[in-house]
Amino acid sequence: MSIRALQSETGLNRGYLSRLERGLVREPGEQQVRRVATALRVPVDVITEETP
Repeated sequence: MSIRALQSETGLNRGYLSRLERGLVREPGEQQVRRVATALRVPVDVITEETP
């Protein structure tokens, strides 16, 4: 999904989504994470688990 499409689905700012995608947001808000997970149709833990 493109950043623009994700912005449209979540209502979140493209710049914020870009920083989130690149790991530049240290502690994203729970509500924002939930909105992204819902838009991507995945469980929240799929996008919050850290990989080694």
